[in-house]
Amino acid sequence: MARVHGTCIDLGPAAVLLRGPSGSGKSDLALRLIDDAGGGDGGRLVSDDQVELAARDGALWASAPAPIAGLMEVRGVGVVRVPCVEAARLGLVVDLVPPRDVARMPDPETCAYEGVALPLMRLCAFEISAAAKLRLVVRAADGDIIRV
Repeated sequence: MARVHGTCIDLGPAAVLLRGPSGSGKSDLALRLIDDAGGGDGGRLVSDDQVELAARDGALWASAPAPIAGLMEVRGVGVVRVPCVEAARLGLVVDLVPPRDVARMPDPETCAYEGVALPLMRLCAFEISAAAKLRLVVRAADGDIIRV
């Protein structure tokens, strides 16, 4: 099992791991994904700040370390309890970067944890379309993230 610094949100068909340094927008973007009321499309928290990853049957599963399960740090508010899931199948890793580091037409990239390769994309968390972009990628792939 690996423990990584990041925030993980279950978007239905697959979960998304948001990575980036402090202040990069992990919890902010996660909150927007959870709070999206458009058609009951809200995601569910898997874990905020630290995520445990375990390989099972060729897939990577994300969960929260027990002491922080169901807790989320919201800048300017504090630590709050939010609805969460115990575990979710990870389908995408997202590195949160400044806008200048987001390619207009990116080449497909991957990263691996516990011997399982996953698609990797770069995104600016503070762009208003960031949550919509993640939902688009997850829905288009129906849980199996494939980017061409």
